[in-house]
Amino acid sequence: LDLGAIKSAAAAIMTTDTFAKGACAEIEIDGKTVRIAGIAKGSGMISPDMATMLAYIFTDAEVDQNALQAMVEQLSDVTFNCITVDSDTSTSDTLLVAATGASQVQVTQSHRVFRDALHRVMLDLAHQVVRDGEGASKFIEIEVRGAESVKDARTHGMSIANSPLVKTAIAGEDPNWGRVVMAIGKSGAAADRDLLTIRFGDILVAENGWVAPSYREDEAAAYMKGSYLRIVVDLGLGVHTSTVWTCDLTHGYIAINADYRS
Repeated sequence: LDLGAIKSAAAAIMTTDTFAKGACAEIEIDGKTVRIAGIAKGSGMISPDMATMLAYIFTDAEVDQNALQAMVEQLSDVTFNCITVDSDTSTSDTLLVAATGASQVQVTQSHRVFRDALHRVMLDLAHQVVRDGEGASKFIEIEVRGAESVKDARTHGMSIANSPLVKTAIAGEDPNWGRVVMAIGKSGAAADRDLLTIRFGDILVAENGWVAPSYREDEAAAYMKGSYLRIVVDLGLGVHTSTVWTCDLTHGYIAINADYRS
């Protein structure tokens, strides 16, 4: 064992990953330093329930097992379970958080600063998995607002994120907002086409289910050339929101998975 070998450990668990993934945070609680560090692997077969992702996170805080389990379950639902590369999963899913207690700093669920730091580490690792999606050239954030429930918002978000037509349009830098509408329509969650508002970044693309009068195709096409893209959908039905993250679907993904054997 080597106290400085966490980078080597991150590299050792890689499969089709193109880089080793790690994240850390350092916080003060009652005047004492508490550290959190994590590593992860994942590039393909990534979807909620964590797919073939492996994530190992360690903290020197002293935390009750039940309290830590509750925090991890809540935070995984807004981090690792909100990412998708290709909608596929496997039986090797693991998210493990270990508290060694080495700092002798007692942490409870009332310590918001610890929960926030753990959230940052988990979200950082989750985002790195998406950025390293097999063949990916773009990182995509999809925010769904105005849903009747958080479940509906998540369902719509994942329908957009997992749509091959949406993902290939983004790979081709095509601002095809009709494919976003298609993905919403097929999701099965509550939606009304005539209430939809869609934005690509700050560009208002559609409102009330129709193309916005101010929309300019050339501006949207220029936006799609970026490596970070944000799609915002307002359903106009309620007050609930959900954000998910994905990547585009390119020829690179096909090449990797046509050749790869486990």
